[in-house]
Order: sequence, then structure tokens, then C-alpha cells
Amino acid sequence: MNTIRTRTRLASLVAGSAFAVAGVFGTPLAAMAADTHPTVASAPAASVVTVADSKSAVPSDKDLHPVAVTADQQTFAPTGEQLKNAKAIVDAGKAMNLPPRAWEIAVATSLQETGLHNIGDLGDANDHDSLGLFQQRPSSGWGSPDQLTDPTYASTAFYKALVQVSGWDHMALTDAAQAVQVSAFPDHYAKHETEAGNIIDALYGTGPYADIAKDLK
Repeated sequence: MNTIRTRTRLASLVAGSAFAVAGVFGTPLAAMAADTHPTVASAPAASVVTVADSKSAVPSDKDLHPVAVTADQQTFAPTGEQLKNAKAIVDAGKAMNLPPRAWEIAVATSLQETGLHNIGDLGDANDHDSLGLFQQRPSSGWGSPDQLTDPTYASTAFYKALVQVSGWDHMALTDAAQAVQVSAFPDHYAKHETEAGNIIDALYGTGPYADIAKDLK
């Protein structure tokens, strides 16, 4: 009886120590981001906004820009392909019940990383093994090549990492993006904030690119 109790206590101590270590060191952002393929079962249907919703659902300027935009901005007329990829990013954010600020950070990040293009295997032209809309790397634990070139998976992986950043929704966009991406050029995301907002507006049929987005499927 004493031997059994001793073994049980040792097992409990080992399990408790493992939990404490995990709590201290945490889980790498990429590992948390790419653990599973995205699901939306927990998202109440009424709270998920779609592109077809009324204009009353259009995010306000305050929703998109809670922090003042101060960097010099780059804007351009996006293509249908870029808008389609932006829609996938925004839809993934909606499915996770994330606010418009998260969508804007994600779209701006993709604008900097790939110009809102879904980058596949380009051989030597790839930056190491970076793939998809966000230049995420299989070797860093973000997911498999097939997963990372799935815009919904890649976007959800980005959001999973973003929400682990304390205060992400109240910090400068470039700081939030950099906390996820760990880029060699941490300030470069800042210049895409206005463009990201205009692209999101276009998905709702407003803003300077509304006509480009009207035929988006």
C-alpha cells in the first residue's frame, strides 16, 4: 500500500512539474498558430459578418485605426486576385470573431510580405521555405506547405499568433505585425495601413476600390 501511494505521488509531482515548465516558457507562436486546421464551430452565426451584409456593418475608421496612422503611406489600385486574397484573410478573422483591427493588421502584413499574393513553391526564388500570403515557414512550425498555401489556414495561423501578443489591439499596427512575423524590417508594415483599410472597405462596397471589388466572388 505504501509503495502504491509513493508511486502515485511521484507521478503527480512529475505531471505538475511539466505543467509548470510549460507555463513558464510558453508555446512558440508558430506552434500555437499551426496546431489545427481552422474551425468555426464556436463562432455564433449571428456574429459572423459577410461581405454581402448591409453597409451598416462596414467597419468605422475608428474600428480600423484605433491608433493614429503616422507613417508615410503607399496606396495602389488592387487587382481582383489581391482583393480575393484579402477577402480570405478578412473572412478567416470574422470566423474567429476577431474585430476589424485584426483584419487590418493581417491584410497590411500580407501586403508587406507578399503584396497580397499567395506564394507557392518558386524554387530558388522563395525566401528560404517561406510560403503563402504571409511568408510563413514550414521549418518554423507554421504548418505544411499545402496548409500554408491555403489562404484560410495561413490567415487563421496568423491570427492565432496575433492574439497571443499582449495588447495587440491597442498598439501600433507595425508593432503588432512585427511581434508575429519577426521581420528584419520591423517598420515596413506601417506604410500599408491605409491601403489595408481601403481594401477592407472595398469588400463592403465602399471606399476608393469599391468598383474593383463589386464583381468579387
